[in-house]
Amino acid sequence: QVQLVESGGGLVQPGGSLRLSCAVSRSILSIYKMGWYRQAPGKQRELIATLTSRGSTNYDDSVKGRFTISRDNAKNTVYLQMNSLKPEDTAVYYCNADVRLLSGATNLYWGQGTQVTVAV
Repeated sequence: QVQLVESGGGLVQPGGSLRLSCAVSRSILSIYKMGWYRQAPGKQRELIATLTSRGSTNYDDSVKGRFTISRDNAKNTVYLQMNSLKPEDTAVYYCNADVRLLSGATNLYWGQGTQVTVAV
């Protein structure tokens, strides 16, 4: 089992920045891949950034160059630094853990989500 707790959401003006945190209940180096998703009202949840245990990152085109996913291994925490925020970034942001078992099966875990609102 993996528990994920997000924090850091809030209201920010366009062009502003926020940093989201995802506290993980076990060593993040033992997790195959950590990810950040978001879901805007009336839309499907979308993957925006991933970070593998080996340190590889990947971003959706909509956030590339503005968002950065990173981790602090000692704190078992994954971050999403969001800069140059736009109103269309408004959504509930979710942390995700992709755990690969020795059997080859995959278990996915989710946090409770944190609201990010970009508005004047």
